[in-house]
Amino acid sequence: MNGTVGPTPWSDFGGRAAAAYQGRFDDKPAAGEDAHGEATFVASIAEPPARVLDAGCGVGRVSAELTRRGFRVVGVDKDPGVLAIARERDHESRYELADLATLFLRGQTFDVVLMAGNVIPLLAPHTLYGVMKRVAAHVNGGGVAVAGFGVDEAHLPVGCPVTPLSEYEKACEVAGLAPVARYSTWAKDAFRRSDGYVVEVHRLR
Repeated sequence: MNGTVGPTPWSDFGGRAAAAYQGRFDDKPAAGEDAHGEATFVASIAEPPARVLDAGCGVGRVSAELTRRGFRVVGVDKDPGVLAIARERDHESRYELADLATLFLRGQTFDVVLMAGNVIPLLAPHTLYGVMKRVAAHVNGGGVAVAGFGVDEAHLPVGCPVTPLSEYEKACEVAGLAPVARYSTWAKDAFRRSDGYVVEVHRLR
């Protein structure tokens, strides 16, 4: 699940693999787990019918839930396989085939640009700075960019390299995004590097 040019650690993620990935979250409610932490986070910082761009939306798990809660959602991904699953499962959100490194949704900006599901570390090599510039271009004047991703190997798919948090923050700075908040979970727990996960919120400078 990614929105980048070139091969990535999940460049072959689609078809059966995408369905299996979605199945992990489908099983969470039965196990008493929250499958929608990202959507709950967005709802805590924006109110429906705010516009949300689910950047690197994959099979549409987060997009569908945000739409259900009343947000106006566009999901983008470069993988047609995962988008096919998203469109089959969710007929209400809008899904577009797009590469985050060259993202251009003409005339569209959003209250929240969301990058969940380890989108950042799964980017193709050397595209982070370009991606964040394209993300910033789609954040409206009062909007924010939100990214959640693992910052150690234990919180990433096997074979996925760690993106240093400092590098992500530098890319945001270069793109004209200023830090607002940093957490260790989508439930807004205080950030501790030892937790191995980060959720960061940035706004336009």
